[in-house]
Amino acid sequence: MAVEPHHFDFMAEAIREAETSIAQGGLPIGAVLTRDNKIIARGHNNRVQEKNVILHGEMSCLRNAGLISFHNTVMYTTLSPCSMCAGAIGLFKLSLLVIGESVTFPGSKDILDQFGIPYIDLADDRSIDMMKSWRSNPANERLWQGDIGN
Repeated sequence: MAVEPHHFDFMAEAIREAETSIAQGGLPIGAVLTRDNKIIARGHNNRVQEKNVILHGEMSCLRNAGLISFHNTVMYTTLSPCSMCAGAIGLFKLSLLVIGESVTFPGSKDILDQFGIPYIDLADDRSIDMMKSWRSNPANERLWQGDIGN
């Protein structure tokens, strides 16, 4: 699957969502959902803000999309998805997942593979630097470990 210039533009929007989460005291993970190269939903990790363990960035984005068919949609997420998020992406059969980075967290690409969900890992420095910087704070690292179930 080819990396297209617009992938980086939509990833910038997902990064904006992650920055919103940071500003709210949450984790730096954001996502946007597109159809026909237009954003139809946005979300960011709201686990801390809403005290809800399932509101990872991708899950918040799916929730904000509402009751729609997710076929022919592309999700952009700043971080490789965990098993919960990868499972939801597979369950709803998104057409493509574009991942900002999997350097700081490898995620569950095996689950995407099991569902036949194609993905592109941009290895985007903006996403990598944001997560590394945020996790360098010990209090944030504790939040992160809770986010991934540790």
